[in-house]
Amino acid sequence: MRTYPLPMVPGPVSVPAEIRKVYQTDYGSGDLEPEFFELYSTTETHLKTIFGTHNSVVIQSGEAMLTLWGALKSCLSPADRVLAIGTGVFGRGIGDMAASLGAEVRTINWKDDETIGNLDRVEEAVKRFKPKMITAVHCETPSGTLNPLSDLGKLKDDLHVPLLYVDAVSSVGGAPVRADHNHIDLCLGGSQKCLSCPPSICFLSVSDAAWEIIDQVSYQGYDALKPFRSAQKNKFFPYTPDWYGLAALNAATLRILHEGLTDCFERHQGVAAFCREKLTRMGLTLFPSASAIPSPTVTAVNVPSGQTWPEFDARLRHYGLVVGGSLGPMENKVFRLGHMGSQADMDLVKKSLMIIEKVLNKL
Repeated sequence: MRTYPLPMVPGPVSVPAEIRKVYQTDYGSGDLEPEFFELYSTTETHLKTIFGTHNSVVIQSGEAMLTLWGALKSCLSPADRVLAIGTGVFGRGIGDMAASLGAEVRTINWKDDETIGNLDRVEEAVKRFKPKMITAVHCETPSGTLNPLSDLGKLKDDLHVPLLYVDAVSSVGGAPVRADHNHIDLCLGGSQKCLSCPPSICFLSVSDAAWEIIDQVSYQGYDALKPFRSAQKNKFFPYTPDWYGLAALNAATLRILHEGLTDCFERHQGVAAFCREKLTRMGLTLFPSASAIPSPTVTAVNVPSGQTWPEFDARLRHYGLVVGGSLGPMENKVFRLGHMGSQADMDLVKKSLMIIEKVLNKL
């Protein structure tokens, strides 16, 4: 299998040596050892800081989709109403997930190259539809956009919607999420993006209001949230925990906190701005519209005119650079550079852009 010296895909990202090293340690049983519970509690505290929340944080064993499904299943009963905010593939997809569980779903759509704007349609829908939950995506990775959440959270709070569910998988650790400020009840994250870990751990913050609903629904399953409400107190988790994954996540949170959240967010913003500017100077066009908010963790670019995505991808790989294609309506039309976590590195981005420019000059 060929390896590439410059993997710049938008997750899973390159895992730093200090995090890989954690996996070389043998651990005891997470079911039995007090050290595991201490590590879980410490990591939870770190995640609270990164999320910007005082709410409890649940850490689960599994890739981020586990917690996206688990939060829906734990909070929704058949016929519950869900208002999905769709600005891209994942925003609309969460609505589809809720519908598959028997929820009644309505979706407020923006174009894939846009971010959440005027909320008049959302306000009208909330007043008429009276949803139990609003869902949104912070970073729409396929589109390279970052949705503003403050006004949406205020609207949710003012209109007394019970739950706001936000997928922050591709933003947490790379951009301010401000879960409490934005009135987020279920804020969802994963280990393989800005945290720079393998895709083995997921986590979410859970508000008191969400816990009450979780208790009422009482969903049972591997991805259920309810058992985690008392897991630390009772020293009993619903399945054998991934101690290796938790230790890696703890190392990743420490890495961010030692850098400082403000510096970490500025690093991502600086790399992203540099990346967009250089790509534009090369004559490439960015996918997000001029009025949209571009993501600090991933840049989406239109495939050069006259090139198919497979052809362009093969040319980049020839020089050792791997970027990501895109999904849904953007498939084969857009490619993406993932400058998140360990890849939010100016030297890596400069090397990547040099290869892209070299390929463009040869077309």
